[in-house]
Amino acid sequence: MARVLTVLAVVAIGVGIWYACPCQDSPQAPKLDLEEWWGPNELKGKTDSSVRPFQIKFDDALVQDLKSRLKNHRPFTPPLEGIGFEYGFNGKTLETWVKYWADQYPFSEREKFLNQFPQYKTNIQGLDIHFIRVKTQVPQGVQVVPLLLMHGWPGSVREFYEAIPLLTKQREGYDFVFEVIVPSIPGYGFSDGAVRPGLAAPQAAVIFRNLMHRLGFKKFYIQGGDWGALIASCLATLFPDEILGHHSNAAIVQTSGNMLKHILGSFMPSLVVESNLMDRMYPLSKYFSFLLEEMGYMHLQATKPDTVGTSINDSPAGLLAYVLEKFSTWTREEHRSKLDGGLEFRFTKDQLIDNLMIYWTSKSMTTSMRFYAENMSKKTFALKIDEVKTPVPTWALQAKHEIMYNPPSFLKVKYMNLINTTVLDDGGHFFALELPKVFADDVFKAVKAFREWHAKRKSEL
Repeated sequence: MARVLTVLAVVAIGVGIWYACPCQDSPQAPKLDLEEWWGPNELKGKTDSSVRPFQIKFDDALVQDLKSRLKNHRPFTPPLEGIGFEYGFNGKTLETWVKYWADQYPFSEREKFLNQFPQYKTNIQGLDIHFIRVKTQVPQGVQVVPLLLMHGWPGSVREFYEAIPLLTKQREGYDFVFEVIVPSIPGYGFSDGAVRPGLAAPQAAVIFRNLMHRLGFKKFYIQGGDWGALIASCLATLFPDEILGHHSNAAIVQTSGNMLKHILGSFMPSLVVESNLMDRMYPLSKYFSFLLEEMGYMHLQATKPDTVGTSINDSPAGLLAYVLEKFSTWTREEHRSKLDGGLEFRFTKDQLIDNLMIYWTSKSMTTSMRFYAENMSKKTFALKIDEVKTPVPTWALQAKHEIMYNPPSFLKVKYMNLINTTVLDDGGHFFALELPKVFADDVFKAVKAFREWHAKRKSEL
């Protein structure tokens, strides 16, 4: 009886707090310096602001050095008996991937593949920002609308290559098609990293907004996953009058109120989430166990990115093991028990190594890891971006095997105009690469809904 009374008391207190949380006033969006300088101070006023063509190069010297490092690695430690990827990348499997990269990966062919879309660089706030821009020709009556696609870690612009042709092709039932802009996050791939601390997702959002303005787009649609989802959320928060619609395949709102609801919901999950989706949030023991097991990398990168980055930036075998382990587990949790990590369940070796080549060629692993330290800093937390409401129409695509799940009630705390959530029984973290057709279909549906939402508001005014 005492236990029952305790549970009832906790629930009663929780319900009271539950209803109190939404009553709190939303803070105002922070005012960031739209021209904050992230490059060397001596280059202020001397940078070229033009948009310059760019191509990825796998030159002979780079390829020969890479092959030498891959072939002359020290012997990998054998895995424990009966172990797949539970301890990390399986040593036996690693040997096969390293050998493929050195002897079978078609460098010239993949260089052409990566250069199939027009690419550019332009200097924004002291940093050369790399981006893909794909235009399209359409018949009369079809509108071309701008779509900014944003990747995350340990991905790159490579995540969108299969989806870009689907997004830039006219389809039946839609009176619009996309012009796609895909930038590399500062410090990732071929975009310069900042030379001083402080460039987190909000500042990256400013840079990408300035990029879109430079390209002639004062208003545009946005889509993001992983860090790209956070940058997209920052764009919708900081520039609500410029963002026409916000699509995310990693929509998460981490406020103290939502965290409290998540914990209190363990006593009665039906208060938080639909019964068919409870396994995405509960039991809490499973949820927190997974986070503890899989988020060690985040603590390292948020505290000592330069230390761990140095070793991975110097060893292609280390880069492969560190990055592809995430493509294994974040695609399906159960892939940890497979000897091959399930890496070729939906991806090919060439697709995954293309992504590695972007990191290796640009020497950007350390600078990409610094993004964790900046986003976990006191300065960034003090902005309280997640607590600022935004009126931008929002659509969430929620894959079955995404690392975290937020129900609509959590998302509406921030996204006042949550148009829809697409809840899937398939797909993982790297959704655009894993299921590009499903991804493109959902983006089209979302933007059609955004356009209808705007049209309805205009007619009501």
